[in-house]
Amino acid sequence: MTGPTDKRPETRAGIDLDVVCIGRAAVDLYGEQIGGRLEDMRSFAKYVGGSPTNTAIGAARLGLAAGLISRVGDEHNGRFVRETLQAEGVDVSCLRTDPTRLTALVFLGIRDPDTFPLIFYRERCADMGLTVDDIDAAYLARARAVVISGTHLSHPDTRAACIKAMQLARSLGRRVALDIDYRPVLWGLTSPGLGEQRFVSSARVTEQLQAVLADCDLVVGTEEEIHIAGGSTDSRSALQSIRDVSPALIVMKRGPMGCVAFQGPIPADIEHGEKGPGFPVEVFNVLGAGDAFMAGLLRGWVRDEPLAQALRYANACGAIVVSRHGCAPAMPSWPELQLFFARKQAIRRLREDDELEHVHRATTRRPTPDALAVLAFDHRSQLEECAGRHGADLARIAHFKSLVARAAEDGYAAERARHGSAPAFPAPGMIVDARYGTPILHRLAGRGLWLARPVEAPGSRPLSFEAGGNVGLDLTDWPSEQVVKCLVFHHPDDDPGLATLQLERVQTLYRACRRTGHELLLEVIAPREMAQDEQTVVRAVAQLYATGVKPEWWKLPPLSAAAWDALAPCIAAHDPWCRGVLLLGLEASEEELSDAFGTAARQPICKGFAVGRTLFSAAAEAWFEGRLDDAGVVASVAARYQRLIRMWQQARALRPDRRTVP
Repeated sequence: MTGPTDKRPETRAGIDLDVVCIGRAAVDLYGEQIGGRLEDMRSFAKYVGGSPTNTAIGAARLGLAAGLISRVGDEHNGRFVRETLQAEGVDVSCLRTDPTRLTALVFLGIRDPDTFPLIFYRERCADMGLTVDDIDAAYLARARAVVISGTHLSHPDTRAACIKAMQLARSLGRRVALDIDYRPVLWGLTSPGLGEQRFVSSARVTEQLQAVLADCDLVVGTEEEIHIAGGSTDSRSALQSIRDVSPALIVMKRGPMGCVAFQGPIPADIEHGEKGPGFPVEVFNVLGAGDAFMAGLLRGWVRDEPLAQALRYANACGAIVVSRHGCAPAMPSWPELQLFFARKQAIRRLREDDELEHVHRATTRRPTPDALAVLAFDHRSQLEECAGRHGADLARIAHFKSLVARAAEDGYAAERARHGSAPAFPAPGMIVDARYGTPILHRLAGRGLWLARPVEAPGSRPLSFEAGGNVGLDLTDWPSEQVVKCLVFHHPDDDPGLATLQLERVQTLYRACRRTGHELLLEVIAPREMAQDEQTVVRAVAQLYATGVKPEWWKLPPLSAAAWDALAPCIAAHDPWCRGVLLLGLEASEEELSDAFGTAARQPICKGFAVGRTLFSAAAEAWFEGRLDDAGVVASVAARYQRLIRMWQQARALRPDRRTVP
């Protein structure tokens, strides 16, 4: 599957990138109301956008090492694009921040299966500020292939940058791919309000495209894009025109029909090209499907897999994305693609397939630390009772929580400094409520802290939600970084009526979290008044899994070694993508927690602890009574938190797969 370049750059030293994409980097604002005019959209979902940026993300999700050369603005949207790319594993060392331009915006909607209105806001946008100075030969030398987006050939400065990149790649023996990516509006051929128009004949555009085709190893486009590149609305004539100037592998996308590829002479009947059959799925949103197609094709092409296999990857990726909302977030991961191929029966409405959607969600979410040290102070009723015992105004609880938050920060920083560069040091986290901790939640936003917030009404059994019955509506107001924590008092031998009600409410919460993109932490505690043995919690977890609920996190009480040995395979069998278990404290003493840590830390599925009252209960009693001042609260809680982190580290160091921690 090589084009004009016969060398195999992947065998050379210094290559650590599979592909480098060059071109648009934007923010997509997708209308959330399906089936209406863009004029009538009431809310929008924010995603990263821009064809080469989408392709870079898609390639990274498929296991390729991808980089992006582009520009973003020195503002919130630019930082959003950069942070998202970094979280996806895309190399951004050549993504420049332009101090004088804003990041491009695109408004998009889904009107019906054939109508997808979009408006480009690209007047003097950052990515169109790309110049030849942004093209670094040393960076291109690190890559197997360079992917050019045709839109960036539409302006003299960006065109010069693309041509320089292509020429450098050729001189370095690297492959060059062109995604024609034809948007007439971005070539100035239509009015700004006709962004969805896909084809306008233009001799100027054809000339500009044909001038670069000779330097390409791969050319990819829809039939309309092949027409503009070839200067003819007859597909066979257009393909021949491209072949006359370029020996590149040509891949023509044909929507539901899949694609057809041409490695040598163009046959008299284009149906005699090498076909890649499409997959029968419902078309929900065509926007972004071509970028996914390109990512899938690159997965095979840069690794010299058989052409038929590369086309299969491409068509499958396009089919998956065409059935979802959004472009970049809809790109499939490699495990998801394998599951799609493994299906024995075709599923047309992929976004409604629970298993595929779960694997998509689990394998494309942002990375999380390998271990967490979480200070949980989302307690509401307990602190209200404490304040009441001492005749304190409930309004003082908010101030007390601010002291605990400060103690968490101070204690973690001090213990982290004590350990220096010790390996596998747990990351910090907090669980805090909005009833008394809203200022804390606001202050901690965007700081990279693992942050969770409770959704349950304190002490409720059956489970109820603090904001009322419509928990999904409530979660739409939560920042995406906040993990939804829900405590459910559940026993596997509960009365059937109670159990059914509780499990249904957990299912409702789980569906809401999937819809809003929040991670879910389920805290499971068996009611004290009911008989328990060492398998009670394991059975409760299994019952929750049996309802189809797959939380990212579990928060569980201390378990025996036998219970852990049963829990770990239970989680692995039901959800191998589970983030892990956090150990809760239940106001246990430090000595008791030390023993619990010793057992739990030996289990890879246990990722740390989320402890609260063990750390702050004594300080709360003394502070509300007036025996302890603010500084004393901070010092007491911070010292206890430090000791707990130290205990966890010591317990974890005993695991066979861990080095000793100083």
